[in-house]
Amino acid sequence: MTEERFLEVVLADPSVRAVLERAPALGVGDWWLTAGVLFQTVWNDLTGRPPGTGIKDADLFYFDPDTSWDAEDAVIRRGAELFAGLPVPVEIRNEARVHLWYAERFGVPAPAFRDCADAIDHFAAVCCCVGVTVQDGRLRVYAPHGFDDLFGLVVRPNRRLATREAYETKAARWSSVWPELTVLPYDA
Repeated sequence: MTEERFLEVVLADPSVRAVLERAPALGVGDWWLTAGVLFQTVWNDLTGRPPGTGIKDADLFYFDPDTSWDAEDAVIRRGAELFAGLPVPVEIRNEARVHLWYAERFGVPAPAFRDCADAIDHFAAVCCCVGVTVQDGRLRVYAPHGFDDLFGLVVRPNRRLATREAYETKAARWSSVWPELTVLPYDA
């Protein structure tokens, strides 16, 4: 499948469209709508499920070298106002800070990411490695592995960071909502 088809599917979802329309007003530079709200929107379209099925939140990443909690919290608070009223919560995170807390939460250290694209490259499954942003009024897509796994309903491990446990936990949740998925084993 192509980037054009991907955008057609995700922009048809009102939540995705609303986040992309509002996010530039957040006032951060390198920002991306990523992960579940995108790939799960595609899965819902492919499997005939209603929009929003299985989607817990919309992840909005940004990259700011100020790694203080106060700076990130200020952006999160601005986002709470900006994204109020959407059907899914928008979870905002500064990817420059991930290495500071990741090991405590997931049991393995994360590298210090260079930018949001670097963070997207480390998602648990290949089909998840996708992001959309708006730059100079134009949509931009980042999909380092392309769209074959995503549109093929294939969940393939991306072992750059995810542990077996993290990958298998995510894959089990996804399979419970979208049983049509083909989940490849971690060691595949």
